[in-house]
Amino acid sequence: MEKNIKILSIESSCDETSAAVVVNGRNVLSNIIASQIAIHTKFGGVVPEVASRKHIEAIAGVVDSAMKEAKLTFQEIDAIGVTYGPGLVGALLVGVQYAKGLSYATHKPLIAVNHIEGHISANFIQYKDLKPPFLCLVVSGGHTFIVYAKDYGEFEVMGQTRDDAAGEAFDKVARAIGLGYPGGPKIDKISKEGNENAIKFPRASFHDESLDFSFSGVKSSVLNYLNKMEMKGEQINKADVAASFQKAVVDVLVENTIKACRIKKVDKIAVAGGVASNSCLRKTLKEVGEINNITVLFPEPILCTDNAAMIGSAAYFDYIKGKRATLDFNAIPNLKLGE
Repeated sequence: MEKNIKILSIESSCDETSAAVVVNGRNVLSNIIASQIAIHTKFGGVVPEVASRKHIEAIAGVVDSAMKEAKLTFQEIDAIGVTYGPGLVGALLVGVQYAKGLSYATHKPLIAVNHIEGHISANFIQYKDLKPPFLCLVVSGGHTFIVYAKDYGEFEVMGQTRDDAAGEAFDKVARAIGLGYPGGPKIDKISKEGNENAIKFPRASFHDESLDFSFSGVKSSVLNYLNKMEMKGEQINKADVAASFQKAVVDVLVENTIKACRIKKVDKIAVAGGVASNSCLRKTLKEVGEINNITVLFPEPILCTDNAAMIGSAAYFDYIKGKRATLDFNAIPNLKLGE
């Protein structure tokens, strides 16, 4: 019988301090998340210096809670996984340095994990039988990718944003119409009261048949619409603006992802990242998937946000391939997928 590989994982790439214990990349024994949303809300977005300081305050307690909930000692852990990029450099360094200290003190091997690979791997936790190859749409506050998962830990980027990430555009539009931070959930909520066909916002496409995205145009179009309405002294229907903007973003995400499926001849899409919680994206992609005989998989919301369980899953597949990090590795804020 194969040994169960237990990995303690740490995630601190942005404004969540998280630690988890994951067995064999799919079974979660604990997944503790300390969120900083309440702190950053008053600033209208994440302040990197504040995020770093809060990670320093929280990380020891979060790791301790993860181990206690898993009912394991450090001696029973097989390896330590940690996010080393992409993300905010100061925030990443807190997790990386803490993981290095644990590795040194416990003599456990260290696995450096790409944050994007972690998001993709969240689907292995949610769907125990999921195996590559499949297509993945990674869509969050900092990232928007269409990825072909060829094998565990082997990915081909087929499309990505050329400017704003989808979640970033959600945050900026939410701020512009006075909804506040975090923008994604607030846009999603108010959109249910609006008419998604009320305002025609642009859908960016490229003439070179690229599967890349661009969301700066639709964001600027929303800002221009708001300015024109204010100049005319006309009342702005926030729900209609939010719903119409959301539909414009979702339409492009869905269209390009389905195109990628046809190119790779795959019939399975796994969605990952914070925006994977968006109800319009879930509904639209599932409907279009059914029409095209494509199965669409979404992790539960707790696995869509930044969390250490997804890092533990990705770390496991690196571990069984023999990948190890030495104590001199560093955080890489602009880390690319596949590096």
